[in-house]
Amino acid sequence: MGFFAKLFGLGPKVDYKELLQNGAQIIDVRTKQEYQGGHIKGSINIPLQSLSTNLSKIKKDKAIITCCASGMRSASARNILKANGCKDVYNGGGWMSLNSKCN
Repeated sequence: MGFFAKLFGLGPKVDYKELLQNGAQIIDVRTKQEYQGGHIKGSINIPLQSLSTNLSKIKKDKAIITCCASGMRSASARNILKANGCKDVYNGGGWMSLNSKCN
């Protein structure tokens, strides 16, 4: 896996639909205003800048899929979650793209 693929949490193809069927949670790390403008049904909005102080809202025993507008903030969120003991974390990238992969 290349440096950038590893940095952004990209790797082998991920079946997001299957992850969700198995109880994965989607954490949308965009701002509250961005989230209110459209989001994936059932996702949890925790803006990136407050992620570290809201870890208690995340189930660490379930897979976590992060998303944002383009994939940059969700990559950072993945790294923060992994550094805080979350083991099964995926960068879902942009929420619109992720939404189409989940349905």
